[in-house]
Amino acid sequence: MPTLLDRCRNYFRRTNKVLWIIAFAISCYSLILLKSAERAYNSSYFKTQLVAMILGYGVAFLITLIDYREFTNFWYLIAGFCVFLMIYTLLFADAVQSAGGVNARAWITIGGRSFQPSELVKIGFMITFAKHIEVLKRYEKLESFLQVALLGVHALIPVLLCHAQGDDGAAMIFFCMFLAMSFGAGVQLRYFAGVILTIVVAVPLAWKLDLLAEYQKIRFTAMFHLDDPNFDPDIIYQQVQGRTSIGSGQFFGRGLFHGPRVSSGIVPFQHSDYIFSVAGEELGFVGCCLLIALLLALLITILYCSKQARDASGTCICFGFFGLVASQAFFNIGMCLALLPVMGVTLPFFSAGGSSAMCLYFGLGFVQNVYMHRPNGGERTMLRKDYALRGVVG
Repeated sequence: MPTLLDRCRNYFRRTNKVLWIIAFAISCYSLILLKSAERAYNSSYFKTQLVAMILGYGVAFLITLIDYREFTNFWYLIAGFCVFLMIYTLLFADAVQSAGGVNARAWITIGGRSFQPSELVKIGFMITFAKHIEVLKRYEKLESFLQVALLGVHALIPVLLCHAQGDDGAAMIFFCMFLAMSFGAGVQLRYFAGVILTIVVAVPLAWKLDLLAEYQKIRFTAMFHLDDPNFDPDIIYQQVQGRTSIGSGQFFGRGLFHGPRVSSGIVPFQHSDYIFSVAGEELGFVGCCLLIALLLALLITILYCSKQARDASGTCICFGFFGLVASQAFFNIGMCLALLPVMGVTLPFFSAGGSSAMCLYFGLGFVQNVYMHRPNGGERTMLRKDYALRGVVG
């Protein structure tokens, strides 16, 4: 009978230790930046993030103890819960309004704290879509136009529900997850070409027919007028100040906890959407490069785990999480550098937000789960040892 110490050793032997190390490094970096950013506010973003991380790591550990295929087997319960959660939020959440016509119903209150259900639904979508892909691959129907179209319908459900909530940033992330998982599953490239062509045609058409909200049009045009003295300064204020903070750090930064712009809170939402500007001002170009390097290392490790997966659902789960982290990082950093319009997308693992941080660690747990149940790794070794004890093999 193996002892508790033996079980612990066996558990850590099966895990991808690099994944845990990178995640821990990102967590520490995030807490440092938030500790600095909260100097401008009467709020403890550091404490909230720390609690969310601890809960996230704890649940991630529990997730790794259960074979991910057990989760995909109950896809229908997860799908039903996710749809219920999104509809409940749409109907009963308090509206968050701001200038320019933004009117979002994306947060509910649980125990006196706000929670964004779409963050949890992203993890649920990883599981249900992975199961959908697995079934299609099992019956060799992934090349069927009808079946690929049904994959699109599957993805449209959370996309449209997020759009109905007024959270188009989350809708865009779901769409990117759909693309990443479809690509990882081996959907033929001609379908991706069709999607790209549709977007190229639809975007200018939506603009022409006024299908986009006025504030969305303003955000898009504002990024081309950041240096225009005649443009409304209130509209471009956030991006101008964010870009200025990043540039003010130069190569090595002004020093951790010594950034004057950070301490004054001159950049709106510097603790969440614009946490990248805190790294830029206080740690400079070096700090920004370190942040990006950590995220790239995480993404590369996730792709490595996907290659070790024993089946299509495992591969898709990893690609889904890759799409989630990669798209959010790309959109957020592009927004902070004024290369993309403001879209309300946070920087994964770094931005303040308990629900976002916690659910990201859930996703990390699923990636680790896939790796731990790889066919050439710990599971097979465990079986051989078990059989050897029973005298089945030598």
